[in-house]
Amino acid sequence: MSEANTGMSEATVVRFDVEDGIGVITVDYPPVNALGPGVSDGIIAALEKGEADPKVKAMVLMGAGRTFIAGADIRGFGKPRATPAKRTYDVMDQGNKPIVAAIHGYALGGGLENALGCHYRIAVPSAKVGLPEVQIGILPGGGGTQRLPRLIGPKLALEMIVSGRHVPAAEAKALGIIDDIIPGKDLRKEAIAWAKGIAEKRPLPRVRDRSEKLAEAKSDPGMFDAARKAYARKMRGQPAPEKCIQAVEAACTQPFDEGVATERRLFGELENSDEAKALRYAFFAEREINRVPGMPKDLKLPEIKTIAVVGAGTMGGGIAMSFSDAGLPVKLVDANPEVLAKGLARIKANYETSVKRGSLTQAEMDTRFGLITPIEKMEDIGDCDAVIEAVFERMDVKKDVFRQLDKVMKPEALLLTNTSALDIDEIAAVTTRPEKVAGTHYFVPANVMKLFEVVNASKTAPETLAAAMKLGRDINKVSGYAGNCDGFVANRSRIPFNLEQGLMIEEGALPQQIDKVMEGFGYPVGPFKVNDMSGLDVSYDTRKRRAAASPNYRGLPITDAIVEAGRLGQKTGAGWYRYEKGDRTPHVDPALETLIKATAEKLKIQQRTFTDDEILKRLLFGSINECCKILEEGKAIRASDIDVMWLHGFGFPRYRGGVMYWGDTIGAREIYNQIAVWHQRYGARWKPSELLRQLAESGGKLREAKADKLR
Repeated sequence: MSEANTGMSEATVVRFDVEDGIGVITVDYPPVNALGPGVSDGIIAALEKGEADPKVKAMVLMGAGRTFIAGADIRGFGKPRATPAKRTYDVMDQGNKPIVAAIHGYALGGGLENALGCHYRIAVPSAKVGLPEVQIGILPGGGGTQRLPRLIGPKLALEMIVSGRHVPAAEAKALGIIDDIIPGKDLRKEAIAWAKGIAEKRPLPRVRDRSEKLAEAKSDPGMFDAARKAYARKMRGQPAPEKCIQAVEAACTQPFDEGVATERRLFGELENSDEAKALRYAFFAEREINRVPGMPKDLKLPEIKTIAVVGAGTMGGGIAMSFSDAGLPVKLVDANPEVLAKGLARIKANYETSVKRGSLTQAEMDTRFGLITPIEKMEDIGDCDAVIEAVFERMDVKKDVFRQLDKVMKPEALLLTNTSALDIDEIAAVTTRPEKVAGTHYFVPANVMKLFEVVNASKTAPETLAAAMKLGRDINKVSGYAGNCDGFVANRSRIPFNLEQGLMIEEGALPQQIDKVMEGFGYPVGPFKVNDMSGLDVSYDTRKRRAAASPNYRGLPITDAIVEAGRLGQKTGAGWYRYEKGDRTPHVDPALETLIKATAEKLKIQQRTFTDDEILKRLLFGSINECCKILEEGKAIRASDIDVMWLHGFGFPRYRGGVMYWGDTIGAREIYNQIAVWHQRYGARWKPSELLRQLAESGGKLREAKADKLR
């Protein structure tokens, strides 16, 4: 029998009622039950009401809608806020009645911390828990760094907190975070039944009182230094991981209340750090990128349930894997049986490597590989809802494929191209359905990289654009809008970066110096090492195409000379670096330096030394200027979208926010002045954009720039 017993309005964000002697506290703060205004106060009021009601023998804390509590309201971070008179965890600790957290969906950050404050935790099989605060530059500030080590031990707690990963329910139970997994067919009913089963158990198992797991730190005193060493590469430039380690260490060396005070002090030191501000910006930018202005809200999207990929090369295989990884069946098409067989073998080898590393089970591999169906005849994919072309990056080749697709695909099918730079309108023009054609540009490797650039051609229908963007999200990618132009948004904005790195080589800088500067800036790998991985012949072909199209195109003769000497990167054992057989470790190669100097002398290019500061600014200022031009032309929606593309397409260090956000740390005025100087020195490629000039004069923010109109 249910009994309304709240004293609260139905409109409040936390409801409380009593059923069969169990007080049920329901957080109802859509869409994800974040700990926004009134939520914590509502939980406290409900806890106190249940504690005071003699009919209540135990309580259940649960979430309405699709999730438990997905964490704190990030919008409140970095802003002044009052210190709460009471905290939910303290009220839970002081209570005399057992409290059960019933978790479905996600219990993240403050959500898991509330669950850890409860005496018991149960979850449905699909639930996930975690303390991901490090990913926005802070640490768990609600006792998470103190309770989790007491529950599962400091070593496991360190791994969870410093990585910020989401832990599935089954693993959480094995670790000891979850006490029981329930079916979840009727969460409320099952949680009430579970709570009745422990209602009389005493003493109450408060996590704060547990200490047996902390002995692990005493038996392994080097644990925390080992953690610092293990995370050193990941922690570079970021204070949050180190402070997470300090907080967990405090859990092992200080009484609980002192440890909580240490945690709060460390949280305060991080909350307004430059890195935390940049990471919060990136968090919100990733959500904003999904919004395309002017898109009708009632747009009926074509359903994409079946998909095909044309081309079984490296890119096509990676694209096919991106669908099978998401649990979607995909047909992989190639008219050449040998290429198709090699493509399937490559996919299988990739999966086998994941199994060997332990990131995939054999059963998962078998399932995913089984979702990929090899097809030799184009006619056999005609009933698919969409097809992605991933053949060689040449216009004539792509046009031939689209002519065939136009003939064999059902009329309502979407025809998508994975081109990285070619004109989508020219490709669409060979079909009878240009409104069904759009670009879906993956980044290499396609099954790993998160960015999914969706290119809107002049005749692309809104339904096609929206369906393509949703397709990217369905396979766990970050979908970003781009207008149709050479290089679209991401690659076009990167052209100045690539050009300047080659020109600085001509002027006297060396690959290892430039790589060192960018790795020091926060890139996981320097740009020349990346070039060697992908192959120098890829950009070589693009330069030749652009040179043929424009007589004013400024090429890279020294870079071309290196390619023409047979140095194509890791695949030939030499590129910007030298590689030993069977080893991908880059070695500085004196032969390369000799080749560069000889070519520079032949071209009469005077070489000089570079400072690290000049290298950094030459690489990034040109791209900031190009981003402004892209926005001026209406080819991107927002500067923040471009930042997201750099984060997920080019490995830009996340704790710096993005290239436009980073530019604001220097200021539009200073960037404009430097570009104006380089315009005088180097010529047209450094001409300042009009938008950059306006921002410099007005004191505006680069990251807030938007297109006036999409074109």
